[in-house]
Amino acid sequence: MLKIAIVDDNSFLIHAIKEKLSFFDDVAVKHTSVNGSELLTKLQENHNLDLILMDIEMPVLNGIETTQVVKQKYPHIKIIMLTAFDNDEHIFNAIKAGADGYLLKEINPKDLYDGICETLNGGAAMNPSIAVKTLKLLRNPIDIQNSRDQEEISLSNREVEVLEQLSKGLSYTVIAEHLFLSPSTVRKHIENIYKKLQVHSKIEAVQKARNHNII
Repeated sequence: MLKIAIVDDNSFLIHAIKEKLSFFDDVAVKHTSVNGSELLTKLQENHNLDLILMDIEMPVLNGIETTQVVKQKYPHIKIIMLTAFDNDEHIFNAIKAGADGYLLKEINPKDLYDGICETLNGGAAMNPSIAVKTLKLLRNPIDIQNSRDQEEISLSNREVEVLEQLSKGLSYTVIAEHLFLSPSTVRKHIENIYKKLQVHSKIEAVQKARNHNII
């Protein structure tokens, strides 16, 4: 029996993955977690697992940070990143963190099962578009670093203040109180931050700002 854990901050997607795995009698989903921190707590209680299907973008502790910790503490557990994104930086960081495979969430049940079996047998499950990007990254490992360094991001002092507050998980209302602004002004600042950083969520904004040493 293959013992699997699923980590994803979207409960609908956890349900969808469990449904895909339910077609296979030799797969048992032992537990699910909504972020890396919750997974690590569960692993402390019982790390008798074969493989973890890990989302990347998650609050509290993201999939890449979690993979690093799991690989240090429980090297016997295989990890497949299961993500909606196949962008270069994610792939690069996931491989560096020790991920054993990288699949997209839209994968069909059979390919997911085959990917799990392949990884447990010492292979590396990757869907074709990710395999191509991985080869490119291997040929030009410097590209990923350079593109990050070259990207100029200029936030105003006020936007940096808002972002710092945002990184603490505070709501718009609380941020407004702390910075003596109206909630609508805070919302406007956050819209501008998203635009300048070219992101679509609070987690992405904070992560990108940290990557560029803005906060």
